[in-house]
Amino acid sequence: MIPSLSERYKHKIKTVEELCRIIGPRPRQEKVIMCHGVFDVVHPGHLRHLIYAKSKADILVASLTADKHISKGHHRPHVPQDLRALNLAAFEVVDYVVIDGNATPIKNIGKLQPDFFAKGYEYTTGGLPAKTQEEADVLHSYGGEIIFTPGDIVYSSTKLIDLAPPAIKIEKLLTLMDSEMLTFNSLRDCLDRLKGRRVHVVGDTIVDSYTQTAMIGGQTKTPTMSVLYERRDDYIGGAAVVAEHLRAAGAEVIFSTVLGEDAQKEFVLNGLKKSGVQCRPVIDSTRPTTNKNAIVAGGYRLLKIDTLDNRSISDDILERLAQAVCETACDAVVFSDFRHGIFNRRTIPRLIAAIPPNVYKVADSQVASRWGNITEFKGFDLITPNEREARFALADQDSGLRPLSSDLYDQAQCKTLMLKLGERGVLTCRNSDHEALDSVVIVDSFVERLVDAVGAGDALLAYATLSMLVTKSEAVATILGSMAAACECEYDGNIPVTPDDVRRKIDAVERQANFH
Repeated sequence: MIPSLSERYKHKIKTVEELCRIIGPRPRQEKVIMCHGVFDVVHPGHLRHLIYAKSKADILVASLTADKHISKGHHRPHVPQDLRALNLAAFEVVDYVVIDGNATPIKNIGKLQPDFFAKGYEYTTGGLPAKTQEEADVLHSYGGEIIFTPGDIVYSSTKLIDLAPPAIKIEKLLTLMDSEMLTFNSLRDCLDRLKGRRVHVVGDTIVDSYTQTAMIGGQTKTPTMSVLYERRDDYIGGAAVVAEHLRAAGAEVIFSTVLGEDAQKEFVLNGLKKSGVQCRPVIDSTRPTTNKNAIVAGGYRLLKIDTLDNRSISDDILERLAQAVCETACDAVVFSDFRHGIFNRRTIPRLIAAIPPNVYKVADSQVASRWGNITEFKGFDLITPNEREARFALADQDSGLRPLSSDLYDQAQCKTLMLKLGERGVLTCRNSDHEALDSVVIVDSFVERLVDAVGAGDALLAYATLSMLVTKSEAVATILGSMAAACECEYDGNIPVTPDDVRRKIDAVERQANFH
């Protein structure tokens, strides 16, 4: 493998304190000039700006805005701060790079006291904006000077990104792995260690059915479609398939759920037994086993017929489930909430109280309706909502992903939050110090050929949970969770993902990283 960007250029990336010691106080023999920006995509306009700035001083310091302060769009920046810093450091013209953890460069200008501060020409049109004037005031306070670079070439990163977001998932992964001192063999080693962990899954079982039909036509007098029945395929779903994913990953799995007294119950019990999941159902003869039947014609879903009863479980069933949670020895408990009776405001506190001490607590709220709320599972070690569920829980449709995840993290009072972003991957918030530069882990999706996205979140949940048990590394858990989700997306149907599947995905990504 060729030397990484980090190996070649990381020595240029400094903290503000390190830079203060390196460049020394004013007056200096070597003049220092400082540039500041987002640098999400470095383009010819940026390079011209940097070259001009370097021509005015001996030392060029490139300062970039930290991820948490970028609010130009929900999904910006496309390039994370560590990789943006390395991109700048790779330019010979740049002497040092600093990631600014503040919202503006004002504080760092005051600390570093550069002789010059370079701004783009566009900032001078129509007079100085208020923020630029504030920067100028700080410079003048100690004798520094603001310099404007020529404006004959001006490019917009935002406009370039809007044309086509940068495809840099491998580069982002390698940068993360380097910062966490991980290798592809580290990921494989984690997979080898997943086997034997004991996990108790509690949640709503769903039987997902697909009734395949062929379109015949429609009636001329009424707007009625006519289809020819071909076959019906049933799949274990809901919390039950989460249990199957964990089992496929190598865990010993106990599954507590509520089933009706019907044929679907037998289908579920037989399937789980075949998968090796120890199912301990509570049978409720007053409700059906939840079934969601999609009527499909020519690959299109025409209609979905649900057979279910979403009323809350009785006090007797609640106590039986709570007793099962209390008495089941395990390494982790997973509450998988689909809002079909087991979890609600009345039952959640009792079930949480029943969790034994020192057990790793995981909650996943997969709700298509408006009733579920992931913040009801307070104090958990890991929660894994998707972006839509997070926005509903916080009544926030406007914030960018970083502030959204930080707010949800605080309100849920969790230790780790994995925010599922669909085709954009996963954002993991790993501590309460949201101002820290390393508080977030971002991993892109590794799907090469999308077949069916159903079940991707279940696979991510299973592998992330077990990885956290084994390594306690949010980075490893996010990477393996994202890879497991990618494997699931490349299958038709929610088929449990095995470690061999993930291992093949790791091999494929490593080949890409090595330019094979």
